[in-house]
Amino acid sequence: METTYKDTTIAYTSMGTGNPLVLLHGFLESKIIWKDFTTELAVKRQVICIDLPGHGDSGNLNKINTMADMARAVKAVLDELNITKASFAGHSMGGYVSLEFQNIFPNIPRSLALLNSTPEADSEERKVTRNRAAALVLKNKRAFVSMALSNLLTPENNKKFRSQIEILKKHALQFSSAGIYAAIKGMKIRTDHTELFAKFKGQKIVVAGKNDPVMDYNTIKSVAKRCNSKFIGLPDGHLCFIENQTEVREILHFID
Repeated sequence: METTYKDTTIAYTSMGTGNPLVLLHGFLESKIIWKDFTTELAVKRQVICIDLPGHGDSGNLNKINTMADMARAVKAVLDELNITKASFAGHSMGGYVSLEFQNIFPNIPRSLALLNSTPEADSEERKVTRNRAAALVLKNKRAFVSMALSNLLTPENNKKFRSQIEILKKHALQFSSAGIYAAIKGMKIRTDHTELFAKFKGQKIVVAGKNDPVMDYNTIKSVAKRCNSKFIGLPDGHLCFIENQTEVREILHFID
């Protein structure tokens, strides 16, 4: 299924009926990361999985895809489906987009679940890393994709989940360099939404991995506490939908 936003194709899937749950993937991912969860979830509710701009089967919007651009693309899908109220679960970048969606369209989200994500903006050190990543994408996309995805797990889990990671890499290599670059630049300049998340009155869930190589577990736990959010700690890295499938399934079923 697809709709358009700014004359650009936005691909999505929709299964089930009632009480919509929107699932948003992370950077270098697509809607396929949710495939092991959607059928079961759709027995009791409508489940919408969206390819964010520049990822999966969606087109690329701009030279820089801001989180606001992506949030409005999500809104175009919800408009297509006549959805006026929904819960959101976002992995990594998908969490950033969920928060920006709440910022722009505050009357739509019922629940917000951040999986390996944070409401905080990039640190100055992280922004420097983003710039290096963006340059590498344009120089050697294959090397960047391989390195970026491998760096999201511990060495042990890279071996344990090698086949799943290879599928992710193969799929990500199909994304345009421009789309990957645009997402990196958009994440770099995203707004700090810690206060927004703290003020959100709906159900709030923050999930973090104790061995996440790119997001500090204790920092995320502290942010969740400051924002009065339910915090769930998992034992592995950044790709909880692969590394901790059982726990993620329970979390997704727990969302209102």
